[in-house]
Amino acid sequence: MIDPVIFTIRLFGLELAFRWYGLLIGVAILVGGLITEREMNRRGGKGEMLWDLLLWVVPAGIVGARLYYVLNDIAGGGQYFLEDWRRTFYITQGGLHIYGALVLGLVAVYFYSKKHPLSMWMFLDSIAPALLIGQAAGRPANFINQELYGPPTDLPWGIPIAADHRLGPWRDLAAFPEETTRFHPTFAYEMIWNVITGSLILWLSRKYPEKFKPGAAFFLWMVFAGLGRFLIEAFRPDQPLIPGTAVSWSRLVAGLLAISGGVLLAVRMGKLKSGLSLPEKY
Repeated sequence: MIDPVIFTIRLFGLELAFRWYGLLIGVAILVGGLITEREMNRRGGKGEMLWDLLLWVVPAGIVGARLYYVLNDIAGGGQYFLEDWRRTFYITQGGLHIYGALVLGLVAVYFYSKKHPLSMWMFLDSIAPALLIGQAAGRPANFINQELYGPPTDLPWGIPIAADHRLGPWRDLAAFPEETTRFHPTFAYEMIWNVITGSLILWLSRKYPEKFKPGAAFFLWMVFAGLGRFLIEAFRPDQPLIPGTAVSWSRLVAGLLAISGGVLLAVRMGKLKSGLSLPEKY
């Protein structure tokens, strides 16, 4: 196992821990930022604006990601955050969700675009592949934190999970010995899916620029991001379920995201008639 804490320092009587989770989230933001900057330049925008924009988006995204995670847990009947509201701030222990980051991040982009010459459609298309590939860059943090894994497996790429990080019946070390039991690395499945689909968006939008009118790349992201999460959620027992069902809230949102993206992409490509007005140029 890898220690989640890289090192600690004492400063003004306080002990500060530098964690792999924070470092890899920073790497994810950097990777996503570099891809987005190049895509903005390719689409005729000013890519250098991105780094100023990130001063708005990153804080909003972290707050949104944490709030979504907390509310998702409560909606599924969890008591962890209700028992002590201060646990909401323990983000170093994990617990961020991309959907919440996206919602508040896009709110920040909207207000930024009101003060600066930024096309929202151009930004959305530019960030589409970056969201997938950047998220993949941060996924190894889930292995270090021993989270986002699936059920036991005999497959050769199964990973060990320490007893104190296991869920439900898998804590029974007599039935699931720590030395020999391995689990599905669902975070790695999503990481691979994200790299492939993010790269595919990049390739398609560059090979067929005339077909990828404003919004097309982002709608394709909705399809890929939603479909990938919907499929992988089937292997994740850690997600809060909709009360009275066997479906998690996250899986429901993922399915709706994929369907909405598919409909919007069909409208954008002229395959489906709608009253929706989409721009022809940025």
